[in-house]
Amino acid sequence: MSPRRVRFPSAVDTPAAADPVPSIGPVVFTVDLHGSPEHIDLSGLPCPRLTRALATALAEVISSPGTLRLRSSVRYVAKRVREFVEFTAAALPDSAADLRLGDLEPDLLDAFELHLIAQYEEASKEPYLAMTYLVRLLKQVHEAHPDAFDAAFHARLGYTSASANRATKPLDAYPFPVLDALESAARDDVARIRDRILEGERLAATGRDPHQHGWDRLENVLWHILNHGPLTADDISYKVLRLLGGRKELNGRLHLTALDLVPFLLLLACQTGMEPECIRQLRSDCLTSPARGYVSVAYVKRRSAGATHKTVRVADGGSLRLPGGVIRLSLRLTKRTRELIGTDALWCDVTAAGQPRAPFDSLYGWSAFTQEWMARHGLDNLTDRGGLPVALDLRRVRKTVKSRQYLRAGGALEDFASGHTRSVAAKHYADIDAHSETHEQAVEAGLAQALGAALAPPVVLSDDGDRLDDGESELSDQEIESALSGERDVWLASCRDFFASPFARKPGAACPVPAWGCLECPNAVFTSRHLPSLLSFLDFLERQREEYPATEWSARFGLAWDRVVHGVRARFNTRQITTAQTIAEADGNRLLLPASFLEVIA
Repeated sequence: MSPRRVRFPSAVDTPAAADPVPSIGPVVFTVDLHGSPEHIDLSGLPCPRLTRALATALAEVISSPGTLRLRSSVRYVAKRVREFVEFTAAALPDSAADLRLGDLEPDLLDAFELHLIAQYEEASKEPYLAMTYLVRLLKQVHEAHPDAFDAAFHARLGYTSASANRATKPLDAYPFPVLDALESAARDDVARIRDRILEGERLAATGRDPHQHGWDRLENVLWHILNHGPLTADDISYKVLRLLGGRKELNGRLHLTALDLVPFLLLLACQTGMEPECIRQLRSDCLTSPARGYVSVAYVKRRSAGATHKTVRVADGGSLRLPGGVIRLSLRLTKRTRELIGTDALWCDVTAAGQPRAPFDSLYGWSAFTQEWMARHGLDNLTDRGGLPVALDLRRVRKTVKSRQYLRAGGALEDFASGHTRSVAAKHYADIDAHSETHEQAVEAGLAQALGAALAPPVVLSDDGDRLDDGESELSDQEIESALSGERDVWLASCRDFFASPFARKPGAACPVPAWGCLECPNAVFTSRHLPSLLSFLDFLERQREEYPATEWSARFGLAWDRVVHGVRARFNTRQITTAQTIAEADGNRLLLPASFLEVIA
């Protein structure tokens, strides 16, 4: 019996390898928010591939330093993720279970945006805010899976909204006296904090171990803090420390507290105009390239597309009036706390419970600290625009610093837009309420300049026919003789040619405005003989101030008044004006105003 032959499968018979299971991440996860866990469960949603990709992106965004650290914000974004996934499943019911990222189309995002707009009022900013977070997460998904989206959908992620109303008004700047008061108070407080900690270090150097030499002496307690870290409830009871000020105050003699960080950040914001979130996220190695009294501050602007790593050049030195000096002092005062927690974050503090931390991994409690600091220094009594009490907002501090730069630059965007595109500088930092008056004055000045260029100065002659004005137009000898003789007078002036008026509808027609229009007409020539009529007319204009509001009077009579006062009267001497005024007031009767003039002003 021949041996049984065993047949091995050939390469042709080998079954094809199964498609690899994609690594698509969890849909249930927990994130840490300022020491407290937040549980997020997206497991009940359809479209599993899309859900897991968005969940992974959400977890990464929350875990990285940035703005999404408040519990309410995390829950808000998770809610919007659920809405988008459910909307996608409803829009694509046949393919929801197998939907791949490459199946997403731009129309889907636009439809979801219109769906949000329909849920809210026309002026609501909710649709835009929701789209902002959603597009951000989808960009994060694209970074993790560069080939997942097709070109059209990737292009759609280049902008947030196609239709939603952003409904945001740029923050206004503080009045400059408020900024000066905030900066002065912050500088004084930073100096007090410096003196407090340096004094604590000197006392600690003279202390001894309180376990052997007693907890009743301040220098011994500070020695313990210096050598063993901040006091906690495990070290000694509060009753023992109460006579020395309590645990919080004692730790504050060698470490910064959360309240101490307010004046430091405020002072840097006033001095540099940096973005508040960038100041909060400064690292201990942020100072670079010191030279000739200046130093560069390196920081990260996470919401800046493309170039997120930035630097700003600031003045450096041993003064709290210089940003470089303030940062160097901060490095010195926070060094001990940084070493305890092993961080490179510039800003560190010790909590009331004695726990060292880098507090700006979140913004928890920041608003309460700013309010407490403002009240402690009486700054909440300052008056904001509109008469309201001042509330501290570092974004408005930055806006005010930018406003001062804008005004110093004379509104020139080329000199002002440093750190921004021209459009952002114009929209968010130039076009604010604080600049309304400046812009209105600029418009008025521009119109006056344009009018001055278009409207030549009045032609004024002396009794001898000499030019008293600065105009460049030439008068012939015949025109001068006619003006002096009065043969072509039209009440307020003498006319060079009544039938060659620039206001006539056709050449050769009579002038249609022989009264008021003379003040603006290039044909008009003014001599001392016309002064009584002009001064009488001027008196009439002054009386009209009582009849009209200031703005309406200016619109009706402002140009005529200016032409008489500055264009004509200013060319004659005091004696000529006095004589003309006396003639105009002869026998107490005013020169009559022509009927054509009365028709114009009616």
